[in-house]
Amino acid sequence: MPAKNGSAGGTRLVIVESPAKAKTIAGYLGRGYIVESSIGHIRDLPERADDIPEKFKGAPWARLGVNVESGFEPLYVVNHDKRAQVAKLRQLLKDADELYLATDEDREGEAIAWHLREVLKPKVPVHRMVFHEITPQAIRDAVANPRDLNLRLVDAQETRRILDRLYGYEVSPVLWKKVKPKLSAGRVQSVATRLVVERERERIAFTAAHYWDLQALFDTNKPEERPRDFTATLTVVDGKRVAQGRDFASTGQLKSGADVLHLSEAAAGELAGRLQGVSFAVKSVERKPYTRKPYAPFRTTTLQQEASRKLGFSAKYTMQVAQRLYENGFITYMRTDSITLSETAVAAARSQAIKLYGASYVPDKPRVYASKVKSAQEAHEAIRPSGEEFRTPGETGLSGDMFRLYELIWQRTVSSQMKDAVGESVTVKVGGRSAAGEDVEFSASGRTITFYGFLKAYVEGADDPATDRDDSEKRLPNLAEGDALSVTRLDVAGHSTKPPARYTEASLVKELEDREIGRPSTYASIIGTILDRGYVFKKGTALVPSFLAFAVVNLLEQHFGNLVDYDFTAEMEKVLDDIANDRAERVPELQRFYYGADGDEGLKEMVTDLGDIDAKEISSFPVKGTDIVLRVGRYGPYLDRDGARVNVPEDMTPDELTAEKAEELFSRPTGDRQLGHDPVTGHMIVAKDGRYGPYVTEVLPEPAADEEAPKRRTKKADAPKPRTSSLFKSMSLDTITLDDALRLLSIPRVVGELEGEEVVAHNGKFGPYLKKGTDSRSLATEDDLLTVTIEQAKDLFAQPKQRGRGRAAAAAPLRELGDDPNSKKPVVVKEGRFGPYVTDGETNASLRKGDTVEDITIERAAELLAERRERAPAPKKATTKSTTKSTTRKAPAKKAPAKKPATKS
Repeated sequence: MPAKNGSAGGTRLVIVESPAKAKTIAGYLGRGYIVESSIGHIRDLPERADDIPEKFKGAPWARLGVNVESGFEPLYVVNHDKRAQVAKLRQLLKDADELYLATDEDREGEAIAWHLREVLKPKVPVHRMVFHEITPQAIRDAVANPRDLNLRLVDAQETRRILDRLYGYEVSPVLWKKVKPKLSAGRVQSVATRLVVERERERIAFTAAHYWDLQALFDTNKPEERPRDFTATLTVVDGKRVAQGRDFASTGQLKSGADVLHLSEAAAGELAGRLQGVSFAVKSVERKPYTRKPYAPFRTTTLQQEASRKLGFSAKYTMQVAQRLYENGFITYMRTDSITLSETAVAAARSQAIKLYGASYVPDKPRVYASKVKSAQEAHEAIRPSGEEFRTPGETGLSGDMFRLYELIWQRTVSSQMKDAVGESVTVKVGGRSAAGEDVEFSASGRTITFYGFLKAYVEGADDPATDRDDSEKRLPNLAEGDALSVTRLDVAGHSTKPPARYTEASLVKELEDREIGRPSTYASIIGTILDRGYVFKKGTALVPSFLAFAVVNLLEQHFGNLVDYDFTAEMEKVLDDIANDRAERVPELQRFYYGADGDEGLKEMVTDLGDIDAKEISSFPVKGTDIVLRVGRYGPYLDRDGARVNVPEDMTPDELTAEKAEELFSRPTGDRQLGHDPVTGHMIVAKDGRYGPYVTEVLPEPAADEEAPKRRTKKADAPKPRTSSLFKSMSLDTITLDDALRLLSIPRVVGELEGEEVVAHNGKFGPYLKKGTDSRSLATEDDLLTVTIEQAKDLFAQPKQRGRGRAAAAAPLRELGDDPNSKKPVVVKEGRFGPYVTDGETNASLRKGDTVEDITIERAAELLAERRERAPAPKKATTKSTTKSTTRKAPAKKAPAKKPATKS
């Protein structure tokens, strides 16, 4: 039913994108408005061959859905799942005197509005209604001040759609042929994958450097000082700076030209010995004022980054929660490049800051923020609480993740209009002379905050957990030049350089934005795609590329270099901006991309000749320092040495595959271990390590060839199949015996007969069980498969069948992680039938590839639980079945629904 107000025959039809938004807006509009949703996009380029209209099916360009031979004209079709909604909108439009297209105010929303107009073909006046917050005043203002459709924005969005279609539909088939079926390539998706792969390459090439220095605990000998002592680090010996991590290259060697003293552990220890009993004094004290300005209000990317750091949300989940907050009128539009606030919002933020923290925390003049994003899109406002007066989180009535994200947005907005934090930073240098006459210098830094300003309301998180928060203090004693100090402790401290950190969702979003690749509004879906496609998996919060991603990026770099070039991809975004701003035209730009121009190769030519692409070479990666090659096959990665193969564990990260690890994998039992002959059949029994784990099987002899019989190709399904059985969890390939294997191959095992039916012991995907006809009962352990008797089976079948997790005593949790920030309930890790999972007692979420029981954190667990809650199916609505058949029982007459009083506009 459409959301509507006023009389039944409303004259203004307002179309928005989502039912939730329709419901909220309908409550704000007065008599004469009907509000209905399009439920997102109503038409798109055809996804399947069946979607292509019959008259175009023979066209050579039809599979692309874009007529590349005639002006790159797109072929749009109404989505199968939207046909009923389109029919509904057409019916509603028949009774309307005006049509308001109230889709989102960005390029995608503008395109949806244009598609609606093109499909519905209204014969009444059409207005474009835009707003960036859903409040009564904002909606009234939007109705009173409509505009025309901006066809430049539509053109930019349609160009993007066509570019993405051409890229995906022309390049993806190359991946199917040369790497693996069902892979996908995308204009921004493939570049994002390349970023993650390149970071892993840096980690693989990295060699750690080791260096040492001294850590001294100095005492001022002034009991009244708080603190009395402080820690300082050795920085200079005889005028030469002591090497630190920044002085080493990724090769593990000092950078060329680095004039520093590289101390070994032995040298540092000897120096410490020569400094025993030496007197020290303060050489200098440098004091500087410390100022920290407030952070700008949130835009899309900074919200995604901060929600990842502070709340453990994925980029995709952050946008889902923000969408609900926006549609229900709690925040402004969440897809924006802008960090500016309206005068009304500034006033609301300043007023709330004064009310909560006092006038002394708010500057005399409002703060104004200018966007640093070069390609900022349309003139939106920053993400902030909606309305002319902000509701505190406690006043919203929100709960769970919606409350937490609103609180984050509210804190950031209010703090953006508060005063700077001020204080003092201090650097102290301490000097002394060793017994051998060496002049040494130790250094210590501190910071005190004298006025917290905006930090009272909000402190930004950091990607590196070792980074000090902006509100952290490190106090040093009150020192002056020449003060004598004594040494309480002098330690040799060893350090190692670390490889570059893997991207997290937050840092990848930042990297994409810094390089101006893609649109911020699409980053969440891009990261979701590369995770779903198996190009990237998560290990904790880190994004790890799979070996498959290495093969895909390798092919794209070698044969489609331009398409995954960072500058080229960023330049395409500028082209789209130029189209939106009437500085470029769609067709010439598409012509250049697809057919090439000015000597540059176009996409069409790139995908035409694939003969020089060696599929095996593309997917082969030598393991440094060995004669072993990692290959990416259709069934997963494996190691190859002169034809001998071994599978690579699914959860192994590429940087873990060192020469030592590769040799270790080859040294493990290959699984092709002969255990002996079956005394009954005479067949050889072997143990193997397969893709789905270790198992035993029998080697069947080759069938005797009948030379006189005509040769026929035997179908695989008709060929005799060897008995096969997985090892129990308590077994291993190293220790399994022939007797163990023969017992395993006896499964399924006939236990006996009950009530005229066979009872058979099976090992299924849900665990061991007994089956009798169509009835079944679970067994407690895998060992029971080999030992259960018919008497025990009789007892089991006599008991009522239990279902679900309650059929066995709950196993003790594998780990306790702490309380979930959303449900406030304790989260534990448990072992389930499909592997380990986390649960807070209400929601369960399986661990993903890269997550381990030993390493998973409460933050990662909270993210998994939050995503699982979001995917939970909506409760089914009660429906009444109608029938054309008359029954003897007469249904009661339906009452007309009472009309609600109209809200006056």
